[in-house]
Amino acid sequence: MHNTYTKLIAGIQKYFRLAGIDKAVIGVSGGVDSALCLKLVVDALGPERVTGLLMPEKGISSEENISHAKTLCEFMKVEYHTIFINKFLTDYVTLPWQPNELAQINMKARIRMILLYNFANTNNTLVIGTSNKTELALGYGTKYGDLGADIEIIGDLLKEEVYALAEYVGLPDEFLTKAPSAELYAGQTDEEELGLTYKEIDPVLKHLEKGLAKEEIISKGINPNSVLKIFRLMELNRHKLVPPYIILLK
Repeated sequence: MHNTYTKLIAGIQKYFRLAGIDKAVIGVSGGVDSALCLKLVVDALGPERVTGLLMPEKGISSEENISHAKTLCEFMKVEYHTIFINKFLTDYVTLPWQPNELAQINMKARIRMILLYNFANTNNTLVIGTSNKTELALGYGTKYGDLGADIEIIGDLLKEEVYALAEYVGLPDEFLTKAPSAELYAGQTDEEELGLTYKEIDPVLKHLEKGLAKEEIISKGINPNSVLKIFRLMELNRHKLVPPYIILLK
């Protein structure tokens, strides 16, 4: 993991140097991905150049996650702000078209992105993304929400690698043992929503990286239903990870 850590630190420093900006803002949720990203950015830039935004939702976000996020920011000596997003959601409920449940859930992630960029524009900082390679491969995230960022610093780490690096850099056990969740609704967990565990997903993605086709992956003894589900998710969510389609006139 030392080589991975070194490359990520160097990559962060290079990106900020080329951008001509030396400050970062990051959403800190209390989960392992944002905790690891916070640690990496602090190590790369220094705590005085990093700000954390805690953006919980009253009634949905757990007190445990809020507490873990605050404690981590304080331990790493970064400035942080806690903004409950409930008040920003209120007006959307009264829109003429009566937003459905999915629209309201995705709006939470987009409000958090707006807050991050509002801070970034005001303070001349870059927004740190916290999506890992597994999530990006599946398109598991909200378009222009948590997928909106200037740099995805763990975007080339599978979830199992995130845990390994988090352990290597010394993140507390509470970040390594809790069930991953975006907390977009009560009781939500990533794996339950995906219908697969990360331990089932990552081996399939590793085979894909080697260029294996669907049938070849299944022939490796992996559950065919899992493989088919992963391929289906990737196809359905492909639009989230590419630029908007442009109608070319030439």
